[in-house]
Amino acid sequence: MSMKHRRYISSKITTGIVLALFFIPVLWLISTSLRPNIEINTRPPVWISRNFNFDSYLALLGFGVNPERFAFGENVPFGAYLRNSLVAAVFSTALALVIGTLAAYAFSSFKFKGSNGIFLSLMLARAIPGIALSLPLFFLFTRMGLADTSLGLILVHAALNVPFTAWLMTGFIGEIPESLNDAALIDGCSKWTAFLRVELPLVGPGLAASGIFAFLTSWNEFAIASVVSRTTASKTFPVGLFDFTGEFVSDWRGMCAMSVLMLIPAIIFVILVQRQLLRGLTLGAVKG
Repeated sequence: MSMKHRRYISSKITTGIVLALFFIPVLWLISTSLRPNIEINTRPPVWISRNFNFDSYLALLGFGVNPERFAFGENVPFGAYLRNSLVAAVFSTALALVIGTLAAYAFSSFKFKGSNGIFLSLMLARAIPGIALSLPLFFLFTRMGLADTSLGLILVHAALNVPFTAWLMTGFIGEIPESLNDAALIDGCSKWTAFLRVELPLVGPGLAASGIFAFLTSWNEFAIASVVSRTTASKTFPVGLFDFTGEFVSDWRGMCAMSVLMLIPAIIFVILVQRQLLRGLTLGAVKG
């Protein structure tokens, strides 16, 4: 066996081990959502249950179950959390893509005084932790009437994603040959028309990569949403998980079931854009 073949096999084995380590927590999460509550806190732990059931999922989806076998799930407004999460993630992602792409176009195509400083400040703003912004945003949104609303979450999540989107899209737009833009201008296009008809279609992979990162950031964001959202009018999945905790007991099975259901839309979104995502992440790594 050649050294090259050994390295190939070794890399595959290492990759498999790493993937297994990442998948074990997910497998345990799914297992906990299916097992009876009595087995969850048992010592020593029950590794493989013989009493799997779907009561936790049935309760979350609105089907009646035996209340003695389930703690809080049937009182958790799963549908409202799903709606709020989808609205916040989808609309904030769209808004971040529009603003971030336009900002990237400005930084890539126009040279103006202070552009480097503005761009650096935009990147540094993203480094501020969400928990440091939550309280000021709560006071601001309360005065503006945006507290506990989906619109408030959309604006916050869009603001969080604009810096990263602008940074990523700046690289993609900067890779477009200037000759294409010059040709469009010669043909009678304005700067704006040339951008929409010539440059924007070429950065589709970048939009996909930016979109998926923005979507997942909004979908999983907790620090700010936990302060800005107070009721089911705007609570998202991460915030809603606290509904499974009580003063003396926590419904771990229901919490795990909701976490599993929370993964499904994100997985579907990744599958739908994975081809564009891979192109976006690797574009420019290999020169043609």
